[in-house]
Amino acid sequence: MCIFCKIVDGEIPSDKILESEDFIAFHDLYPKAPIHILIIPKEHVECFQDMSADMMAKATPFIQEVASKIGMDRSGYRLITNNGDDGGQEIHHLHFHLLGGGRLIWNHLHEDSHKNI
Repeated sequence: MCIFCKIVDGEIPSDKILESEDFIAFHDLYPKAPIHILIIPKEHVECFQDMSADMMAKATPFIQEVASKIGMDRSGYRLITNNGDDGGQEIHHLHFHLLGGGRLIWNHLHEDSHKNI
């Protein structure tokens, strides 16, 4: 069982922001921004490529509600999902990163991009 499934089952505690029948949002233990929240489906789905259209339709208002609840709906935020190993996915349970709490920079380039400069 993956770590996120253990969070869903209550085996591992999390600092929850919001929970619905289908999703949980909680603070990331290793934040990459002043506010870094993970949003996961309760159903184990390995990656975004495997996500159904129905699940995405349910995820959209949930993610928007999370952003509103923490006050980033108007100031702005970044929503990221890493898909597969080359996309940087470390835990193979679909999850979205909601980042904000200040002006964010973009510095995620391909590891070999500096060689082309």
